[in-house]
Amino acid sequence: MARYASDIAFTDTVKAEQAARGSRAQYARMEQAKGWPTTVTPDLAAFIAQVRSFYLGTANKDGQPYIQHRGGSAGFLHVLDERTLGFADLAGNRQYITAGNLADNPRAFIFLMDYANRRRVKIWGRARIVENDDELLSRLRPPVGNATAERAILFEIEAWDRNCPQHIPQLVAIEDVQDAVRTLQDRILLLEAELEQMRAAQ
Repeated sequence: MARYASDIAFTDTVKAEQAARGSRAQYARMEQAKGWPTTVTPDLAAFIAQVRSFYLGTANKDGQPYIQHRGGSAGFLHVLDERTLGFADLAGNRQYITAGNLADNPRAFIFLMDYANRRRVKIWGRARIVENDDELLSRLRPPVGNATAERAILFEIEAWDRNCPQHIPQLVAIEDVQDAVRTLQDRILLLEAELEQMRAAQ
């Protein structure tokens, strides 16, 4: 059994690399202090609630990795309890690589990205597909859009960590830009109307 939560990523070989490259002492102090969290904290829950996009990593029985993008409106990734995340598996290209991988190997990884604020969170755990659970699926189904929710995917958290913002390009979602432009346009219309009133009163 792992001594530290971060051992899920920091294998003996990884620690040897850290030692060879001068970072082992730094991470040893982290391990012996607070270490990596293993449950959902209030700040992680708040981060997840506003996420519109994440990457799900799985691997098949031979260890071949696969990364799949998942996206939706804010809140499409749900916190179900302090150790469980869930989301609806929507109909797509019907390759079923993630489904097949999880049938052979439940180990999974979620990479959460917030490009606008240059934040990222890495979550290690195990995932499983839940079929024919209408109550769960109705809870996870996105409130907008017309994609078919075929099944649920539940993710059990084993450890998570934040990354620094270094090298993250700052990108803004088109919806946020449209909202900002709309607000400015409304303000311009209001100011133009006020200006016309002032001119008419002269």
